[in-house]
Amino acid sequence: MKRLFGTDGVRGIVPSELNPQFIAKLAWAIGSYFKEGSRILIGSDYRAGGEAIKSIVSGSLILSGVKVYDAGYAPTPALQYAVKSEGFDGGVVITASHNPPEYNGIKVIGPHGVEIEREEERVIEEIFWSEKFRVTGWRSAAWSTQKYPGVNDIYIRAVLSHVDRHLVAKRGFRVLVDPANNVGALTTPRLIRELGAKPVVVNGDLSHEPARAPEPTPESLRETSSAIRAFNCDLGVAHDGDADRSIIIDDQGRVHWGDRSAVLLARHLVLYKGLKGKVYTGVSSSTLVEDLLRPLGVEVVWLKVGSVDIAHAMRRSGDALCGFEENGGFMYPSHQYVRDGAMTTALFLELLATSGKRASELFSELPEYYVVKKKYPMSRELALRVVERVREEFKSERLITVDGVKVISRDYWVLVRPSGTEPLLRVMLEAKSEEVARSVLERVELAIREVTGA
Repeated sequence: MKRLFGTDGVRGIVPSELNPQFIAKLAWAIGSYFKEGSRILIGSDYRAGGEAIKSIVSGSLILSGVKVYDAGYAPTPALQYAVKSEGFDGGVVITASHNPPEYNGIKVIGPHGVEIEREEERVIEEIFWSEKFRVTGWRSAAWSTQKYPGVNDIYIRAVLSHVDRHLVAKRGFRVLVDPANNVGALTTPRLIRELGAKPVVVNGDLSHEPARAPEPTPESLRETSSAIRAFNCDLGVAHDGDADRSIIIDDQGRVHWGDRSAVLLARHLVLYKGLKGKVYTGVSSSTLVEDLLRPLGVEVVWLKVGSVDIAHAMRRSGDALCGFEENGGFMYPSHQYVRDGAMTTALFLELLATSGKRASELFSELPEYYVVKKKYPMSRELALRVVERVREEFKSERLITVDGVKVISRDYWVLVRPSGTEPLLRVMLEAKSEEVARSVLERVELAIREVTGA
């Protein structure tokens, strides 16, 4: 059975891939998955085609026999929190997260506020391909979508309840916010003001053609990071399109990957909040996580890349301190099990307030590694063959094989895995020196050439 769902939802280019026929059929399958009469909350970020897609999805859901409530424009974690806290049976988010602006997508949320599990995705796919849709009666079909305002208000109040807002307010922080011309602009600046800090917003108007790429990376954030010192800010926060990620930029304008900021936050949760538990993260995170958290008695659980798998692993275990991905997705179970850009921002401001240090000082205390992140276009089949070849090449080292292959050695680690959202092979590498990194990358690229013939 051909898969529709990727690492996080169904995504495609509008309208060549996400066309009306496909959208209606997928939404009908989603509606048929939920029980008849279920209350479903729907919302979207601000992407091209979003309103049209939401209209088609809403209509198909109603005709399948469920009741639809429209939250309007909201960050994905805001809608997820509302599904959980307001007693909905599920939710649908129209978003393609960090993908380029020509993409859009559909995420399906369970009653616990987390994206549905992989097995549940396969149930929807089976309904889609077999066309075993539920057809409702005419009385159910008479339902019209109901507006459900206030989701962003509910969300912001919840985030504020988890941090010492008065302590943060005493510091009078200036925070640069880059929401990538999307829905983070509706919540994060307001949250920062509620914390007694001053937001300085760039790329803050809603636009279908964002001024920077929706994925926050050191490359896409060059202009944003240069504005930190120009506006004399204490911190910078950059979101992806649906604002479930926060990439932190320190007061010197240095962009930090999410695993480095997450280590600081995990220590904050242990040392300041007195919390205990395990850290759940994808294999794409740095082994720095183990090195720095082990002395605090914190065990690290390595999982497949993808926030959905991490969230459900934490939810099932009940012993999580936090979860995160290196791409800036941080999950704080005391609030909710999903990636949450605003919650991450609030926690980091609380960390700054309690430590009395500048962000640059905190990050400078962490070991520095030489980092390489590369993408190689190829089919998933070829990518899997490369993974096997790399596994053989590095068989004498410690290997983690839950997602692709991660090689861990004394002076480096390297992860080689197929992308879950695009026809790409992803290679991530950290080493103690540029020379070691270059040597390891040469071995990986030789394996790629042997498989692809390129």
